[in-house]
Amino acid sequence: MKTFSYQLYSSRNFPPLSDTLAMLREAGYEQVEGYGALYAQLDQLDGMVAALEAAELKMPSGHFGLDMVEGTPERVIEIAGALGIETVYVPFLAPDQRPEDAAGWEAFGARLEEAGKPLRDAGLGFGWHNHDFEFKPLPAGEIPQDLILRGGPNLEVELDIAWVVRGGGDPLEAVRKYAPRITAVHLKDIAAPGEKVEEDGWADLGEGVMDWPAIMREVEQTGAKYFVMEHDNPSDHRRFARNSIATARQL
Repeated sequence: MKTFSYQLYSSRNFPPLSDTLAMLREAGYEQVEGYGALYAQLDQLDGMVAALEAAELKMPSGHFGLDMVEGTPERVIEIAGALGIETVYVPFLAPDQRPEDAAGWEAFGARLEEAGKPLRDAGLGFGWHNHDFEFKPLPAGEIPQDLILRGGPNLEVELDIAWVVRGGGDPLEAVRKYAPRITAVHLKDIAAPGEKVEEDGWADLGEGVMDWPAIMREVEQTGAKYFVMEHDNPSDHRRFARNSIATARQL
């Protein structure tokens, strides 16, 4: 039986965090995934640890910015140890930092590989979480995601499957291609064209256009350990959390 997690970024506009954690536990979640701004707000990690314990939630995975991973890996390791994080994913690369050619993307993968070494040496898993830009072909047809993983042979993959679709990729093909590297997936959905505009075109899991039963059958053939609900801009995070876990349990 899968244990479902929840990316706390989805609830960033619905403070306080303690209420969010209680809501998630009531909805049936057992895990959450952290993100960079959340750690930056913590004066003392003890408060976060206490909040997780009070809600009976674990945080086995977390997003950390590349600047932090490269600049202060010891702090990443400290945070991970305090919160029980087992796997760290770098989640984004700003547009002005993105390479323009194949060599640049492969070099970026090598940069990630090197950045993750102190974390792997400390016993943590380390990988990359995609958006859409990694699946938009370069002029010669190369796919940046392929090049990143070529440059970083030990990188794990947290596959955000809806972003694959938004980048023009085939979700089933992507899951099959990266299956040996996938240790986590983000479960989110895309609304039909013209719908959910106020939520940036995202939908609760199962209420969009993606064929999640077929996708999940493929995901189950991978090494995914974390099944993480995410919505980039829900108008109601409680609705999203409840609807999505109800759908996920049926997949």
